[in-house]
Amino acid sequence: MSQIHQLSLSLYSSSRLLIQLMQSELGGLGLTYPQYLVMAVLWEKDSLKVNEIGSRLYLDSGTLTPLLKKLERMNYVRRSRNEADERTVIIELTYPGKSLESKVEALIQSLDRKIADFTGLNVDKLNQSLQHLLVEIESLKNTDK
Repeated sequence: MSQIHQLSLSLYSSSRLLIQLMQSELGGLGLTYPQYLVMAVLWEKDSLKVNEIGSRLYLDSGTLTPLLKKLERMNYVRRSRNEADERTVIIELTYPGKSLESKVEALIQSLDRKIADFTGLNVDKLNQSLQHLLVEIESLKNTDK
């Protein structure tokens, strides 16, 4: 097996298992993993255009719109049209959406500790390596076009 094949398989399997673990924790707060990702982007920077959220998560608007509508029904976000350009939809956190951050953060920190204690992994260092890999793969993807 090639190294890239092994890396691909390891990343895929690890990602699926980590997402399942996070999903089981997030379920207690009534959030799915994709909803959590959208909220995490908005907790970093509020009042984003739909396409800005999509580019940060590598999701198209067809995937993102149902997530945003559900989060709006849950009263975590508010969707509004940009007055200057009606085609542009702005997503803003509501007060309940902002308040949810501390609950999710406590849950994620607990999970962080469990993973670090159980595996001995330096999650920060691993994340930095994966972020670097993401940038490199994105640049390779763009050179193939």
